[in-house]
Parts: sequence; C-alpha cells; structure tokens
Amino acid sequence: MNEWVLDSLNWALDTWNEKLYEIWQLLTESPETFRGGTVWRIMLNVNGALKAIGYGLLVLFFAVGVMKTCGSFADLKRPGQAIRLFVRFVLAKAAVDYGLDLMIAVFKVAQGMVSDIITRSGVSGAGGVMLPAEIAEMLDGLSFLESLPLWIVSLLGGLLIVVLSFVMILTVYARMFKLMMYTAIAPVPLSCFAGEPTGSVGKSFLRSYAGVCLEGAIIALACIIFSAMAASPPSVDTSASAVMAVWGYVGELIFNLLLLVGAVKMSDRMVKEMMGL
Repeated sequence: MNEWVLDSLNWALDTWNEKLYEIWQLLTESPETFRGGTVWRIMLNVNGALKAIGYGLLVLFFAVGVMKTCGSFADLKRPGQAIRLFVRFVLAKAAVDYGLDLMIAVFKVAQGMVSDIITRSGVSGAGGVMLPAEIAEMLDGLSFLESLPLWIVSLLGGLLIVVLSFVMILTVYARMFKLMMYTAIAPVPLSCFAGEPTGSVGKSFLRSYAGVCLEGAIIALACIIFSAMAASPPSVDTSASAVMAVWGYVGELIFNLLLLVGAVKMSDRMVKEMMGL
C-alpha cells in the first residue's frame, strides 16, 4: 500500500512536470514549426483564399466610406479629400496584401520578448516539482490500515494535480490555436481599413492579435515565478502523523499549482487590461 501512495503522487507530479516542460516548448515555438508545420501551411492556404474575398470587401468598404464621409459628389472634386481617400484605399490594399508579413513581424517581436524574459531569468524548462524524501521515510513501516487513508489522500490529490496540469496546457494550446486562426482570417478584418466607418474593426483586430502574442510573455513570467517558488518546495511536518504530514504537503502543493494555473488562465485578461482592449 505504501508503494501505491508513492506511485500515485509520483505519477501526478511526473504528469505536471511533463506538461510544464511542454509549455516551455510551446512558448518558444513558432507557428511555422508547430506540429511539423502542417497546420501552418493549411492556415496560409486559407489566408490566400480569403484574400480574394478581402479585395471584394475592400472595394465595398471603400464605397461605403466614401458615401459616409462625402456629403455630395462635389466633395470628391476637392484635391485634399480625393487624396485622403486615395491614400486610405492604397494603405488598406497594402494591409490586405502584406498583412500576413506584418502579423509575422509582430509575432517575432513578441517571441523575442519571451526569449529575453527566459534568458534574463536564467530559467529554461526547470522548476519541476519533486516528492520530498521525507514523505517516503514517513511511509516506511506503516501497516495496511494506516496506509489506507494516505492512499485515498494521495489518489484524490494526484487526480487534482493531473486535472490542473491539463487545464494549464490546454490554455497554452488555445493561444497557439488563436494565433493560427487570426492568421487565416486576417484578410477579411484588414479590408475594413478601406472605409473610415469600418476602420475601427481593423484596428481592433490588430490590437487583439498583438494581445494574443503578448500572452506568451505573461505565461512565461508566470512559469518563471512558479519555478522560483518550486525551488523552495512545501515543507513536510515530520513531527505530525503520516496522514497529517502528507495531507499538509499535498494541500500546500496544490495551492501553489493553483496559483500558476490561475495566472496562466488569466493571461488573456491581464493583456486586455494592459492594452485597454
């Protein structure tokens, strides 16, 4: 039974460490290499296909913008007004044509921030959680009946740790998926720059995309803080009974893991508050 208790806790912590390491890999990975690049190539194909729709919407939004901003045809004869509308149309077309390059450049800037944060912190995938040796020593020699409540505690705590690890990794994968989807759909919202009334849609799209890119920096900072906390793991009260010692350790450990999961889950909200989205 003692081996079951240790196996349950070690299995949960190994799963957590594996997902934490996977997060480090995802934070430093680009969409071009994600899952071998297959998904990225599909998104590029979708982006290219939607450019044709983007050009059509470009003309539509431009016409709507002209009707909204010009009270009569005489307004178009004014050189200043005509030049301003022409420049808006040219810039909007350039946004549709080269929007993908702009988005890749923004992503690379954000990835550079993540790399600098990780490099300056001195943390690179470390910070895993290990089971203290005191736990194994306290379990040594316990009878079956004494080990039974410990096994229940370790099983429930281990399951909760595994659930938290999957919630955390799903949040990071969701960020990568959002980056892919923003890339695929980009020509449609970027075409909104052609009209003054619809220009806010394009601005909102770019701000939202920049926010998704910056989520990586927030997640990296959260993982670095957790790694620093993991360097000083929860203490084991060797003066208490084995049940209370294990329960206290698991409870404090889960609290620390919840802090990281909560910070990762709130990364999008933090970015929106920082950028005023």
